[in-house]
Amino acid sequence: MGKRKIQTNIHRSHSQVISNHLIMEENFTCFSGADLADFGSDNQAFPEPCERSGLRLWQRRTSQHFLRICSQNGFAFSRGGHSSLSPEPLRHQRLDGCARKRVIFIAGPTAVGKSRLAIELAKMLGGEIISADSVQVYRGLDIGTAKVSREIRGQVPHHLIDICDLSEMFNVARFYELAVEAVHGSLERGHIPIIVGGTGFYLRSLLMGPPAGPPIDRQVREQLEIDADKFGIEALYDKVDQCDPDYAATISRSDRHKIIRALEIMMLSGKKVSDFSLEKQKQHLAADWDCRCWFVYFPKPILFPRIEMRCDEMIAKGFVTEVEALVDQGLENNLSASQAVGYRQCLQFLHSPRLNQDWENFVWEFKRATRRYAKRQFTWFRKEPLFQWLDLDVYGYQKALELILKDYESCY
Repeated sequence: MGKRKIQTNIHRSHSQVISNHLIMEENFTCFSGADLADFGSDNQAFPEPCERSGLRLWQRRTSQHFLRICSQNGFAFSRGGHSSLSPEPLRHQRLDGCARKRVIFIAGPTAVGKSRLAIELAKMLGGEIISADSVQVYRGLDIGTAKVSREIRGQVPHHLIDICDLSEMFNVARFYELAVEAVHGSLERGHIPIIVGGTGFYLRSLLMGPPAGPPIDRQVREQLEIDADKFGIEALYDKVDQCDPDYAATISRSDRHKIIRALEIMMLSGKKVSDFSLEKQKQHLAADWDCRCWFVYFPKPILFPRIEMRCDEMIAKGFVTEVEALVDQGLENNLSASQAVGYRQCLQFLHSPRLNQDWENFVWEFKRATRRYAKRQFTWFRKEPLFQWLDLDVYGYQKALELILKDYESCY
């Protein structure tokens, strides 16, 4: 592309310039942050380090003209070619030029360091953290969820952590209600709401409104789970196809969660899933506030060893002992908590003869399930258009923090 194209695009917002394939020049190559999610199996080959995907990764021969334009518009480059933004945080200043109040979302795969980034951001901006984790809401599930310590929570306000006993059911509708309340409260106190988590379904509901349909019924769900194990998930898909072919055409024959949920909705409501309005409620964050959404990640060759190390650390901290105590508190009666990654595998071990082979199987399954969960998170957020991808292997935590701050403080 020519000089004029570069100059036109560089005056777009920082987030747009960085996240889209708009700035191209003959002497450098760029990669999309979503490219990483295309790599699936553990044994699949990955690109060389110089080709890792991120917000931007330039070859060394970046033209001097491009560097000059970037410098004039707030970007600075090191010798390695990585961009660096060094904002001066507004802290508690209000962005008067912005019509809507801003809310920051930080998502990412497990073990990437979302909480670490969010805590530092909250300290700099005067923010409050709202957890978007479907398991951290339960009291006692501490080690297996990598819950932030009480000491840290005393330094930075946290919401939606330790709010339920295992005897209570927690679902996306309740999360939506409590999270919106927490966002309102944070803004009224003059603080910045920072929503942090990896549960994509919860984050989507908060941004776009909660899904329609009746809440989960534990007895109905358990019976459907039994039927799926007995007859196979494809047999249940055929039932969905018979009752609601329009909805069945939108899901996979092997998507266990959506198939079971579809049958549950039809059994409880007497209506087709496709009969429920797809229109979202008017009162949701994406409509009311300016949501700055980030998906932070490491490339899988870096992330997976971090995951395995974290699993080992959890076990060393007493994860199995924690689960044993939770069993006495009714963990196995809570469908959501008992099926959470790590807890499900540990329960299976506790019900085994607990031989050396059982232990080895538990550790292996724990790590494999966590890796698979991370892959699903990559896949989910690749379909979320509001999230900008930020490669921590390219930028590191400090530069990532500066970029998020710069984006937050900009007014369009």
